[in-house]
Amino acid sequence: MEYLLLIIGFALLVKGADFFVEGSSSLAKILKVPSVIIGLTIVAMGTSAPEASVSINAALSGNNGIAISNIVGSNIFNGLVVVGICAFMAGFNTNRDILKRDIPLNILITIVLCFMFIDGKLNRIEGIILLIGMAAYLSCMIISALKNREQGENCKVMPLPKSLLFIAGGLAAVIFGGNLVVDNASLIAANFGVSQNFIGLTIVAIGTSLPELVTSIVATRKGDSGLALGNAIGSNIFNILFILGMSAAIAPLTVLQESFIDCIILLVSAVVLFIFAFTRKSMNRWEGATCVLLYAAYTAYLFIR
Repeated sequence: MEYLLLIIGFALLVKGADFFVEGSSSLAKILKVPSVIIGLTIVAMGTSAPEASVSINAALSGNNGIAISNIVGSNIFNGLVVVGICAFMAGFNTNRDILKRDIPLNILITIVLCFMFIDGKLNRIEGIILLIGMAAYLSCMIISALKNREQGENCKVMPLPKSLLFIAGGLAAVIFGGNLVVDNASLIAANFGVSQNFIGLTIVAIGTSLPELVTSIVATRKGDSGLALGNAIGSNIFNILFILGMSAAIAPLTVLQESFIDCIILLVSAVVLFIFAFTRKSMNRWEGATCVLLYAAYTAYLFIR
């Protein structure tokens, strides 16, 4: 039964992501807002809903390992696999705003998270600091959207009610499908006797990141690389600032030494992504393939440790 529900979850993710991207892109054009802004906000937060559900529930139940490893693992997956696969499918030019503002910000907050992890805990005050950072980031996005309205496209789009219906319906399918995949993949993994920390970093992290992966792939196939890259980077920022911030504010989290090491690996992956995106202001297929191979090496390391 778990395998059947897993397949149903994947189907909902794929179709839901298709509708979600259609509706989000249409909304961006109606509001005359660059699609990259929509990718960094609405799409990024929407596709991060499974991570939020898993980590916040884990924090409430005192399961610190899942709460932290899910976010760190998801961010590594987003930066290396989601962006890597999109670049491998079709090399793309890097959006200037993402390159100058969002990727450096992603590196900065990852550095801050590493420092917060040093003492072996993530307390309520640190959680509140992260939440304040999220509020500031969203404010910047709103200001940027208002300033850049003239950059929106004026081509034919869906009516507003239909666009909103596509976003709501697609998001519902993505979240429900993501939860089905995570729950049943975790059951299957547990049946094979895999450790909970390993499940958090791999099965749960990959499962909760499937919405980002599918949404970004669909966006890339539609030629909207700004939405694809913006979604992955925006999700990483949202995961750390809001989800970990909210989790720690609800219940202080204990940080394992392994989680600190994984956070350092996350920082390295974020820097590698910046280097690839900065050189020639684009990412090509070879760089995309390298990112995916780096994630494969990280997974091999998890098996060994």
